Amino acid sequence: MTWIEVLDGGMFSTVQDLGRIGAQKYGVPVSGAMDAQACRAANRLVGNASDAACIEMTLVGPVLRFGGCGVAALTGADLGALLNGHPLERWATVSVAAGATLTFTGVRDGVRAYLAVAGGMDVPPVLGSRSTFTRSALGGLDGRALRAGDRIPVGSAPEPPRGPGRRLPRHAVPVYGHAHNLRVIMGPQDDAFSDEGIRTFLSGTYTLLTQSDRIGCRLSGPRIAHRAGADIVSDGTTLGSVQVAGDGLPIVLMADRGTTGGYTKIATVASVDVWRLAQASPGDRTRFVRISLREAHALLRGAHAWLDEIRPRIAEEEEAAAIYDEDSGAALAAEAYLGLAAALGRDRAAPASSRDVVRAGMPGLVVSVAVGPGDTVAERQELLVIEAMKMQSPVRAPRAGRVGRVLVTPGALVEGGAALVEFEGADARGDGHDDH
Repeated sequence: MTWIEVLDGGMFSTVQDLGRIGAQKYGVPVSGAMDAQACRAANRLVGNASDAACIEMTLVGPVLRFGGCGVAALTGADLGALLNGHPLERWATVSVAAGATLTFTGVRDGVRAYLAVAGGMDVPPVLGSRSTFTRSALGGLDGRALRAGDRIPVGSAPEPPRGPGRRLPRHAVPVYGHAHNLRVIMGPQDDAFSDEGIRTFLSGTYTLLTQSDRIGCRLSGPRIAHRAGADIVSDGTTLGSVQVAGDGLPIVLMADRGTTGGYTKIATVASVDVWRLAQASPGDRTRFVRISLREAHALLRGAHAWLDEIRPRIAEEEEAAAIYDEDSGAALAAEAYLGLAAALGRDRAAPASSRDVVRAGMPGLVVSVAVGPGDTVAERQELLVIEAMKMQSPVRAPRAGRVGRVLVTPGALVEGGAALVEFEGADARGDGHDDH
């Protein structure tokens, strides 16, 4: 495989490795994969070095076409991956043919998925890393998120795997869910908080806000009391630092954080649990649990050992993975996941009328609505725009047809899976099928 072509960039897809180490003294953020464990696992599955570059995908997956035969692996969030229209096994090596197309039907669990191919994404390294930091247009592919028309070069592959491939056993595959316990080491400025503030931090339940992004995860919940204000002389920050600003609410710093900060840091999320926040959706619940530094080190060693569960799969597993049950009621194979709209239908047997609802792929704010009842729309025409995690994403028509009802208005907050627009039934699709 020599390249991967981007047909649709998805919501926010970037090239990432394990980060830009050693450049913080120049004020350059580390960046890198938000879920480093999933990135490492993807690389190990295809035989790359652990710091090879992958594609990180956020919530709405891209549409990618492979420019040659090769080996790939997809880890992290379940975004409903399909390879040439068939469900793609995650956390396992898969063979891809030249011209094969990878699409996604919509988020099912988690937020960020990682695609590795044997040889890695061969974009030019900047300051020793291929990671993308979009705010400074640094690294990755021209320092930005992927978009239609991009062609990502792939490096020379290591010796191709032999036999039935490799996989992470199903019992070891993470399930992300919507409630997260984050283990923390207190400090370095926990003495800046009152005893009541410390108790609040360790006993409260916090909710992830839509304003969260790769810089930091903002949380709402019980306010944490300082002893004498939130400001300090700026000092260094680290991955997982829990800042508490003057409003008393915690912000957990993530991959694209600034190199220094001037707010008190009550605790640091243990490295072994940072991935939990990387895979958390707006609205998810979070609690903080105090542990010692010794415990954090032991947990991190265990997390590295977790990768050793990746091993060759037996022939019986390979055969079973290749069987698709057409009567299973699995999600309908869609051409691509368009905007934040969940594509038509829940199962193959559903009647047409039940498949003509466009749904939100995640919680967010409706910014604008471009259509009204009775409007005739073309396939992929913009219906409305949703803002989530500081990014605006258009929701597009999954097919040509006529709008029956618009169920939301600008300014509305919607939950993941909420119905946004109803199309008229299949018998009222009109002549829009010729508009592509």
